[in-house]
Amino acid sequence: MTGASSGIGRAIALELARAGAAVIVHFAHSRDRAEQVAGEIRQLGRQAWTVGLAFEQANFAPFVDRVWSDCAPVDIWINNAGADLLTGDAAKLPFSRKLELLWQVDVLGTLELSRTVLQRMKQTGKPDGKAILNIGWDQADRGMDGDSAELFSTAKNAIMGFTRSLAMNAAPDVRVNCIAPGWIRTAWGDQASADWQARVLHETPLKRWGTPEDIARLARFLVSDEAAFITGQVINSNGGAVR
Repeated sequence: MTGASSGIGRAIALELARAGAAVIVHFAHSRDRAEQVAGEIRQLGRQAWTVGLAFEQANFAPFVDRVWSDCAPVDIWINNAGADLLTGDAAKLPFSRKLELLWQVDVLGTLELSRTVLQRMKQTGKPDGKAILNIGWDQADRGMDGDSAELFSTAKNAIMGFTRSLAMNAAPDVRVNCIAPGWIRTAWGDQASADWQARVLHETPLKRWGTPEDIARLARFLVSDEAAFITGQVINSNGGAVR
């Protein structure tokens, strides 16, 4: 899975390992954190590999070739990698540069990898039980104020719409779904201001931040055989928020 060295990606990787999966831990720049996640997976008695690739100017086909050469067959693919526009150096970039980065990492990364992986999945591995899972955003299709919201709505709506269409083309061989997280306490949530903390609780009926583990449990279900009749869906995990 992509973007697996921290946050939601790390939680999904560990959840899948606990469910019995061998896991490919992709990272863009944080090799040490990826190796740590891989070590935790191996402590659970599962195989783990680390693979590095920065998506900003990536050629995705060789990346998939490498994964299939080293780790095939791959029956589950999760596109979680995303540009950090809120807590890292990219937060200081102008709007147009942020959009370019988000488009390259989140949108093109998801589209190009999904299409390439789908063709590989149709050719190799077991005849059923294959799944691709993408990550959207629960407020993308209903709107939110702020420059960051404009950026993420653009990118995540693209991913959510793509998911629905890819599922039609992938069926019946591969299921394709998307999780749309709400307010999840990752790096930005940990440092959010008191006003933002209050806003999250106000907008979330369950009156708490979501956790990466909340998303991970849903991801495990959606890629499992328990969800064998679910495809083409964008599923919110947001504590009941509707605005």
